[in-house]
Amino acid sequence: MIRCHLSTLMGRDKLRIADVSRHTGLNRSTITALYRETTTRVDLPAIEQLCRLFDCQVGDLFEYVKDGSQVSP
Repeated sequence: MIRCHLSTLMGRDKLRIADVSRHTGLNRSTITALYRETTTRVDLPAIEQLCRLFDCQVGDLFEYVKDGSQVSP
């Protein structure tokens, strides 16, 4: 599974969803879905805007975590 650390980055910089939306131009629903980790896909321009805002790399925003319920091939 992919974990999104947007909430951590927002907390670090004391930003609200409205602030992130205003600074990046992204839709509030996109940011909310990432914040709550309920999104199923993210467009590359959205990732770029978030990385630019938080001055981070993609790996700082997203993390792959092994899911124990999946069967190995």
